[in-house]
Amino acid sequence: MERPTDYYDDFFSTEAPDNCPAVQLPYKEIFLPVLYASVFLVGIAGNTLLMGALIFKRRIQRLIDVFIVNLAASDFVFLITLPFWVDKEMSSGLWRSGLFICKGSSYIISVNMYCSIFLLTCMSADRYLAIMHPSAARRIRTKFYSVTICSCVWILSCLLGLSTLLSRELGNYDGNTYCEDKKTTFINQIGSLLQLILAFFFPLLSILLFYSSITRKLCVHYKKSGKQNKKLKKSIKVVFIVVIAFVFSWAPYNVFKFLSVVSGIQELKPPFCLTYKVAYLGMELSGPLAFANSCTNPFIYYFFDDYIRRAMMQCLLPCMKASSIGTSFDTTDTHLSYSVTVHQENVSRRRRRSLSF
Repeated sequence: MERPTDYYDDFFSTEAPDNCPAVQLPYKEIFLPVLYASVFLVGIAGNTLLMGALIFKRRIQRLIDVFIVNLAASDFVFLITLPFWVDKEMSSGLWRSGLFICKGSSYIISVNMYCSIFLLTCMSADRYLAIMHPSAARRIRTKFYSVTICSCVWILSCLLGLSTLLSRELGNYDGNTYCEDKKTTFINQIGSLLQLILAFFFPLLSILLFYSSITRKLCVHYKKSGKQNKKLKKSIKVVFIVVIAFVFSWAPYNVFKFLSVVSGIQELKPPFCLTYKVAYLGMELSGPLAFANSCTNPFIYYFFDDYIRRAMMQCLLPCMKASSIGTSFDTTDTHLSYSVTVHQENVSRRRRRSLSF
């Protein structure tokens, strides 16, 4: 018995129509192991340093750091499963790690994807609240608030990942073992489609709306203040970098995943299976890009967040005194919300004075 048409199964597998063989990437067994191994080594080192710097050196003094630490923890847990996928790719798709690891690693990957998206959405909502509604933010934004939100994100992500945990199994074909999905039904495909929309595209839209509102507010504030506020300009730059990195890493895979699920729902006949072939090839190419996202966040924070850079440098060079690398721990969001509030108060004060005369 031959194994069914192979499919990309690192996040959520999509079953190929029987009459629509997928296109295989050349040199996949060489390229993917090298990429995964590099992501593993860089990601483990970067996220360990990031978590160590914020937890042990700074004791998580900023509220935003609660989200950053949880995001790094999610990436770290995901990264420890990568050696199993390196072995899989080096073995031409054979799975040699047993059923428990097959189910467990697939489940962890699903949880990581959900957790990353939801945490980034919460971070963008937190920034929106801090900058757009600073007076309300001062009352609401506490450490308990951040910890509660992160706990809810983990619980929700673990629950959403259960579908992957239950669907994975070991398939045996001609004496070879593969980690794959069970036969899917029409109801399961509809469920996957709804899950994809609610757990990716809706959060992505929310992130874009939050950040566009923040950017518009900061631009208006910058224009009215008429000052060369470096922190203000840097915050807009960081916003765009975070959004671009998120979209660049996750959007291509999930768009092709959406096409693949839709293709699987229809009763495709050649030559209409072109949609599935395009979706499959797109997932093959964009899946590793989403994997690589787990090692990029420490670099983004190091280069664009002065506070985190100081903390990471203290971890790398513990002999350096805090005064030599700076001791300020004011958050960019706090500074911005404060400056925007002060500007608004000054404007309203001037208006009251003009009316009194």
